[in-house]
Amino acid sequence: MFRAMPTLLDELTARGFVHDVTPGLTERLARGPVTGYVGFDPTADSLHVGNLVPVMGLAWLQRYGGTPIVLVGGGTGMVGDPSGKRAERPMLSLEQIDQNAERIRRQLERFVAFEGGNAARVRNNADWLRPLGLMAFLRDCGKHFTLSYMLQKESVRSRMESGISYTEFSYMLVQAYDFWHLWTTERCELQMGGSDQWGNITAGTELISRREGAQAHGLVFPLLTTAAGGKFGKSESGNVWLDPERTSPYQFYQFWLNRDDRDVERLLHFFTFLPRPEIAELMTAQTANPAERPAQRRLAQEVTSRVHGPETTAGVIQASRLLFGGLDLATAGSEVFAILAAEIPTTDVDAATVGSLGVVDALVLTGLASSKAEARRGIQQRGFSLNGAPIAEPDRRVGPGDLLAGRYLLLAKGRRNYGLIRVAG
Repeated sequence: MFRAMPTLLDELTARGFVHDVTPGLTERLARGPVTGYVGFDPTADSLHVGNLVPVMGLAWLQRYGGTPIVLVGGGTGMVGDPSGKRAERPMLSLEQIDQNAERIRRQLERFVAFEGGNAARVRNNADWLRPLGLMAFLRDCGKHFTLSYMLQKESVRSRMESGISYTEFSYMLVQAYDFWHLWTTERCELQMGGSDQWGNITAGTELISRREGAQAHGLVFPLLTTAAGGKFGKSESGNVWLDPERTSPYQFYQFWLNRDDRDVERLLHFFTFLPRPEIAELMTAQTANPAERPAQRRLAQEVTSRVHGPETTAGVIQASRLLFGGLDLATAGSEVFAILAAEIPTTDVDAATVGSLGVVDALVLTGLASSKAEARRGIQQRGFSLNGAPIAEPDRRVGPGDLLAGRYLLLAKGRRNYGLIRVAG
């Protein structure tokens, strides 16, 4: 049973989602559920965690009775949105745009339900924008906007000095046409997006008002920054992607686990569906025992499960505990070591080699020691371990009985440098 729509804005406001809304949205929600959409241009073959704010907005809309539309920008991706950009986007081929659009569509399906009375819908604006003729577009859309109106928009004004092409200058009209099209074909009354989309969204409400004499609505979310002042969603290696081929589930989990204490409460409100009282309880536990990081652990588990699935997340948590303490190596299954093999230096050997392998050679093979001499010195200083136990003797040999999960040897230098030997086969 869905709750009344008026509480949607209450929930989003309490969680910090609402940056601005168009006049009349509260009154419209009081009359019943709405259909709303968010657009995602396929400029890459994956979404990143910074895209999750509007995705969660769609999910909350559905939870409160609304119908979400996921709009994949196979058409607008040909133009390029200037919002928040200092330079022109590179132009992609139609083939690349279509491939990216399909992959993004599959990622978005993990967040909204496609069954039930308010089942989510996926649309691709290539279906109506690519066949659209220039003369028809200028007549039906362009004539409703003056140059002064468009130049007042931040997405255009911020680019006037550095330069903006006519293509990108026209982007807000193309996005406005999307909103009008969805209003006429799907009775979509609400568009949501980041605060940098405000100008594009209000252009759409203006077009619907002028062409149809109807009122449509917009809601924009704040652009997230960290307590340290950085852009949210970045790691040392760049964007944190939803695609496991670009950011592994283990690295994805670690990104959330390592969030600053000052940010974690806000991130729990934004990126999980946990009730607000439960988040408050987590923060009380966090204050009482910050070293255990209960809030970060719950955040990482919730978001990783949503993106990569509960089973993958369980394996990632075990792999993390294996490296950082809290898991008996003997109980770890092969799936845990398979995750580790993608994250730490891993060397493959054949089964015959294991029977004659000494720990000194193993340390050199994994790169934990640069030479046999260094390996022996480190062993004498008790600086190396095998399967969690300190190596006491440089002459120690390994054998089948040492293999974890039947085919792995885990070596470590100190508490943070690891190497894995995997028996091929």
